[in-house]
Amino acid sequence: MIDPVPEFAAFLLIFTRVTSFFIMMPLFSYRTIPAIFKVGLGFFLALLMVHTTEAPLLELDGFYILLIIKEVLAGLLLGFIAYLIMSAIQVAGAFIDFQMGFAIANVIDPQTGAQSPLIGQYLYILGLIFLLTVNGHHLLLDGIYYSYQFIPIDQMWIPFGNDAMVEYVVKSFSMMFLIAFQMAIPIVGSIFLVDVALGIIARTVPQFNVFVVGLPLKIGVSFIVMLAVMAVILGVVSHLTELMITAIRNLMALMGRV
Repeated sequence: MIDPVPEFAAFLLIFTRVTSFFIMMPLFSYRTIPAIFKVGLGFFLALLMVHTTEAPLLELDGFYILLIIKEVLAGLLLGFIAYLIMSAIQVAGAFIDFQMGFAIANVIDPQTGAQSPLIGQYLYILGLIFLLTVNGHHLLLDGIYYSYQFIPIDQMWIPFGNDAMVEYVVKSFSMMFLIAFQMAIPIVGSIFLVDVALGIIARTVPQFNVFVVGLPLKIGVSFIVMLAVMAVILGVVSHLTELMITAIRNLMALMGRV
């Protein structure tokens, strides 16, 4: 039978996609943000979107259950691709921490609740601050709003078997590691040269204890180089934000192909 409130069925589907998007996307998925705030924000966003999108009349049947599953998968996948791109900052920090000797000292990531590298978490916070400065969180909300132009409400399934979609996700995953390597290579390369110099000193001057001097020397050099290339790192972070928005848009276009 047809729902007595025609907009309620569409509202529930929009609310499902928005809240699923909040589960994975950067910043909004933090565990430190109470769940009631996330649900409330998703509720009011869905309430606004249901009156501004073309919501077809839907029946509460087995087809509607498939639509709910599709909306959950669409929101999770869009949030995941955004989190995947932003994870390049933490991966770069993991590379730096391993060379600096900070790999054994981790902090708790408030987004995932897991341990994350010290430098990676520091750079990730800088990335989130930059994201808020350029209103990137508004762009993310715009992305979930305009996703209905690519993925209609009444679209029954997502083409997970599409070769182009799988290839794009894999390319985004490889791009994340490439950007992480570009961010970390100045500091990691400098620490490598310090290790080479310490190795030469250890061979030429055996009385010199490189293990005592090596660790604080590498930490000092790492911070000096990090300050020197901070402008470059912030430039990569700005490119990362742009790439995240582009990745979400391209993925929505691929998901809408049926």
